[in-house]
Amino acid sequence: MNLNIETTEHENYYEIKVGGELDVYTAPELQEVLQPIRQKGTHDIHVNLENVSYMDSTGLGLFVGTLKSLNEHDKSLYVLGVSDRIERLFDITGLKELMHVNKGTEVN
Repeated sequence: MNLNIETTEHENYYEIKVGGELDVYTAPELQEVLQPIRQKGTHDIHVNLENVSYMDSTGLGLFVGTLKSLNEHDKSLYVLGVSDRIERLFDITGLKELMHVNKGTEVN
């Protein structure tokens, strides 16, 4: 399964739209996109998961690493457009308390 990734740079944040299944096989594709952005540390990151049908713990780990890197630069990670199933993963792991997770696709 391939992962569809679209990246748009805005003034203060990068918007990354992801589609498909985010798992151990496809997470490296998203990692390649996130790594240089988070290392620069100049923008917040908004990841839109509206079109992600499945995500496993590898995806969660990717977001944890991104969050840690962004925190070092006083930047934020927003995970948007999550389904009920994906939101539950963030709830169960306690990650919803550490990062901005929203069912909607806009930052509140």
